[in-house]
Formats: sequence, C-alpha cells, structure tokens
Amino acid sequence: MYTVYALYSPDYDKMYIGYTADLDARFRSHNELAVKGYTVKYRPWILLYTETYPTKSEAMKREKELKSHKGRDFIRTLIKSFRT
Repeated sequence: MYTVYALYSPDYDKMYIGYTADLDARFRSHNELAVKGYTVKYRPWILLYTETYPTKSEAMKREKELKSHKGRDFIRTLIKSFRT
C-alpha cells in the first residue's frame, strides 16, 4: 500500500506533495531526521491530506496530478479551510 500525501508548513505558508510506502517514517523524516533538502528549510510540517493506493505506479500518477496546477489549487483550497 502506498500513500500520497500533502504537507503544509503554516510558519512559511509552503506545501509539499509526495508519496511513500511508510507514511509515519516519511513524516518523521520530513520533520526531524532529514538534514538536507526542501522540507528541512520549512519545518515544522503538518500532514494536511492523504490518499492511499495499492500500487506504486498509481501513487506516482496521483502525486504527479497533485503537483500540477489544478492539483496545487486543490491543496491550496484545503489550506484555506485549515486556516479558518
């Protein structure tokens, strides 16, 4: 099982979209363990959105969709509802 997820950094108003086979470990990496990369700069992150898929290829396809303009608009809508 694979999870597509969206993270949000309220302190910096940034989003991050990815996929993983182990969401707990990946989220911990984004918030604590990683020492370099995009997500290190904008900690702390909150888990804003998830979807699960049975195969890696399906998760990768959905991640790509969420990274598109239309997908980012969808995530921004979720962020707006989170802030209110």
